[in-house]
Amino acid sequence: MDVRFEANNTHLENAATFSETDPHLRRLYKEPYVYRSSLIDEFPLEPGILTLGGGRQIGKTTLLKQWMEMLLTKGIQPEAICFYSGELISDYQALYLLVKNQLNQMPQASLKYLILDEITYIKDWDKAIKYLADTGEFENTVVILSGSDLVLMQDARIRFPGRRGKAPKVDFHYYPLSFREFIQLKNLLPTPEQLNHTVDQEVLTQLYQQLDAYLMHGGFLSAINDYEKHQKILTATLATYSDWIRGDILKRNKKEVFLNEIIGAVIKYYNKQVSWDNLVKELSIDHTQTVADYISLLCSMDAVFVQAALIEDKLKAAPKKRKKLMFCDPFIYHAMKAWLKPCNDPYNEQMTKIITDPIAYSELVEACVTTHFRRYYPTYYIKAEGEVDIAYVKDKRFWPIEIKWSKQLRPKDLKQISKYPHGKIYAKTFSYTDINNIPVIPLPIALLNIPEFTYE
Repeated sequence: MDVRFEANNTHLENAATFSETDPHLRRLYKEPYVYRSSLIDEFPLEPGILTLGGGRQIGKTTLLKQWMEMLLTKGIQPEAICFYSGELISDYQALYLLVKNQLNQMPQASLKYLILDEITYIKDWDKAIKYLADTGEFENTVVILSGSDLVLMQDARIRFPGRRGKAPKVDFHYYPLSFREFIQLKNLLPTPEQLNHTVDQEVLTQLYQQLDAYLMHGGFLSAINDYEKHQKILTATLATYSDWIRGDILKRNKKEVFLNEIIGAVIKYYNKQVSWDNLVKELSIDHTQTVADYISLLCSMDAVFVQAALIEDKLKAAPKKRKKLMFCDPFIYHAMKAWLKPCNDPYNEQMTKIITDPIAYSELVEACVTTHFRRYYPTYYIKAEGEVDIAYVKDKRFWPIEIKWSKQLRPKDLKQISKYPHGKIYAKTFSYTDINNIPVIPLPIALLNIPEFTYE
């Protein structure tokens, strides 16, 4: 094997010590919390071209190494597994030669497993993959292509029709840990009995405390482990993420000064209705299309989510209405704010202040719930006579959700959601109740049960 790739293929030297010699697994197993995604068990073990997309620094590479570890425990020959990093491959011609030679060296009588991590780093990577597929090189191979640009999955659907294999699912989206996954990671998941309509107050108090923590570190395992080891998020952890975002933007020939302004606008108008025209009036950027392009790029990097207004009778986005902007995870919010407004100790000088700021905290809570729903359903907001925070589409209808983080629920604030017989309110409350015949659910419990709310 080319010496450049030996560090990521230490299983070829000794499969029994792979978890100790692999750089990603070695770091993972030293941490207080070790997460194993269910995606590892979902990857089909049959020939095909699979994609794994997801944002920066969420652990895609580590997940792929855990998958390799699982294959080895199942008795797969080490020589049948190979991991290449796209960061070290210049173009499609180099990729083609590398993969063809490697496949020829792998056992021919058994299924082969080829991982091409961060494939989008490679110029015109799709040309090599398509040619290898067309010439039969992948007939007995599970190929996983990973990338931090979610356009990867869309490109694969368009460019490789009929070449993906027979598995029912071939495209996988890896998100930061959800609130439920975080609670499971800490072995704090309550039983259904503890979350019934006479909810255990001690359990619920603990869930609110864990929600405070989640709104600091989000679902990023590195930040979760920071919080456990240091009772804070390290400045270096925040900087690692923002540096990746800046680097990826610059790689696409975009301007850092424009990125700075766009990120500032997202934070300023967090969860507020805004149009590209409004933003252009405040920024040095001259054209709305430029704003739209930067936002679209941040969305493709799984950094930003744009929540459109809903056309209720058509169950689709209203293109002419204003949109809401938010980051896809609380940790991203903090990392980008720390980059935008540098300070010596972002955790104590910026992050912890949000806990005591009811407006900022409520914005983070609402964005957290919204971005949880968007993982599973088309997710919008409603703007009519009044506003409804979330309307997700499922079973050919929309389901309205109102988020209330104030101590008092006032009927006049619920004017719009009161119009829908199937609406719900997620609130800062310690009991199940209702107001105007609308069910009111303690917010941490509701968050635990996305995508399917099971406690009626």
